[in-house]
Amino acid sequence: MHDKTRQPATSADQDSASQPTSAATKPASRRTFLKGAALGSAAAVAAPWVGSVQAQQGIRIRMQSSWQPGTTGYKTFEAWAKGVSEATSGEVSIEPFPAGAVAGAFEVADAVRNGVLDGQNWFTVYWPGKMPAGVFLTAYPMGLSAPHQWDMMFGAYGGFGIAKDLYRKQGQELLGYVQHDLNLIHSKIPLRSFDDFKGIKLRMPGGIVAETFASIGARTTLLPGSEVYPALEKGTIDAADYTGAAVNYELGFWQVADYIIMGPPSTPCLHQAVDLMDIAVNRRVFERMSPQTQDLMHDLVSAYSREHYAAIQKANAEAWPKYREKGVEIIHLSEADASRFREAAIPLWFKWANKDPDAARLFKAHLDTMMDPAVALVTGEDIKDYQLNL
Repeated sequence: MHDKTRQPATSADQDSASQPTSAATKPASRRTFLKGAALGSAAAVAAPWVGSVQAQQGIRIRMQSSWQPGTTGYKTFEAWAKGVSEATSGEVSIEPFPAGAVAGAFEVADAVRNGVLDGQNWFTVYWPGKMPAGVFLTAYPMGLSAPHQWDMMFGAYGGFGIAKDLYRKQGQELLGYVQHDLNLIHSKIPLRSFDDFKGIKLRMPGGIVAETFASIGARTTLLPGSEVYPALEKGTIDAADYTGAAVNYELGFWQVADYIIMGPPSTPCLHQAVDLMDIAVNRRVFERMSPQTQDLMHDLVSAYSREHYAAIQKANAEAWPKYREKGVEIIHLSEADASRFREAAIPLWFKWANKDPDAARLFKAHLDTMMDPAVALVTGEDIKDYQLNL
């Protein structure tokens, strides 16, 4: 088997996301995108090969997304999935499923490992229940706060190779990360400082994110995405973390929550500023692919990340005015609140990193990135009281 650790999309790739690429792009232009932007040199190698008997038989991948049907996220995923068969000349086809169609929100990885599903496109924030290192597969409170910083961590500081190892221990092959958005907190009551979070019933995705809010007095609960709207509507929770502006508007959150709570202008999202998704497949499925197609699938996922990020950001730009028209108030917490949250978060970084060697190894890549002079999120003084057990 051809075993090659691929690099994720670079920050230069993210610059291309400013080009509006709608999920409603016509099939012909999507084909152009896949073959031009996605395939690169791997396609040149794969194209003459995939006419073999294996390609004719085809590999069908049943892949479930965390996106709910009808949202910009799911439409973009579905369009990409349909293009994979053409891009691989029929060797690989993806049958897309929306959130909950086959497996529950938190059971997707198990379903892929056990062969109930062949692949996943889920929010990596759901990994902590499976392994402590999972908290560092996506953004966490006051950590890396921009897509290009994650590119640095995965690429320059070796995080992608570590993540590959983690996925393989779960019986999966990580094909790449998918850039999405920052997360918002929708609230039924105004939360104008961290003192206001005390006693609030707050939906959070678990792991280090939930623990940080609990440390400032919130009463956190874990709910799958499909249950967030009903819980807000019924008042069983006061506020909820969920995805970004466009998808949350499409899901009707403006109908059940009058407030959106964000960080200060310098840090619009304090708790999950880069909410990564992934594309991964069962290892047995990956090993059935030709070496050329294994490479090609990584390239296709990199292309999908760019297209997905662009589609979400374009939809966000159209959604923000709609919230204001509906009377939703956007509340920005203060810089002082951000400092307090950071003080609460840093001890939890090290608590989770020291849970096992894999978590420590991955967090070291984060820490090195945060201390890079071009990022400068952390100084030696900030962490002098903590030790990382490598």
